[in-house]
Amino acid sequence: MTRSTLGLRRHFLSLCLVAAGLGLAGCKDAPSFSAVDITGADYATGFSLTDHNGQARTLADFKGKVVVIFFGYTQCPDVCPTSMSELAQAKQLLGTDGDKLQGLFVSVDPERDTPEIMKAYMANFDPGFLALYAAPNALPELTKSFRIYYKKVEGKTPTSYTMDHSAGSYVYDTQGRVRLYTRYGDGAQALADDVKKLLAE
Repeated sequence: MTRSTLGLRRHFLSLCLVAAGLGLAGCKDAPSFSAVDITGADYATGFSLTDHNGQARTLADFKGKVVVIFFGYTQCPDVCPTSMSELAQAKQLLGTDGDKLQGLFVSVDPERDTPEIMKAYMANFDPGFLALYAAPNALPELTKSFRIYYKKVEGKTPTSYTMDHSAGSYVYDTQGRVRLYTRYGDGAQALADDVKKLLAE
């Protein structure tokens, strides 16, 4: 091997090491979430609804907080109370950062879920959580934009029906961008850990 060939090889190796170093320096490890990362999704991007206090609400109202949105109904026997309880537990697990988590509950049962009923329902979990509702004729378009499934299941009486519905939640970062989809049963600790990562961004 000639001296010039050896020099070229050393120069090439140096370039490779510099390139690798630049690549490593410019690439921070992306956070690993427990929930499904849907950053950049073109659905579930926003809403314009009324809360249980009669106030108009959009995602912009909660800028600076991580927002978790769950679709359900107040007479739900298991999935809804479990999900909202886990959300409340996640807020407690955040400690002093708990006030940076906003829980939102969107009703898929506008026939029965009046503002008064929803306000009382939220009080069972956290006084800072808000229930939101859409007019019955606007609900189909809203749920479509969020890819939420819901269906009325008739009961023995006209008022004893139940609602089949999607059981996950959407999580938004402090800038109001949809980032995660949490599956039912993931647990409060996993959610709290994901919220911490979003708050740290």
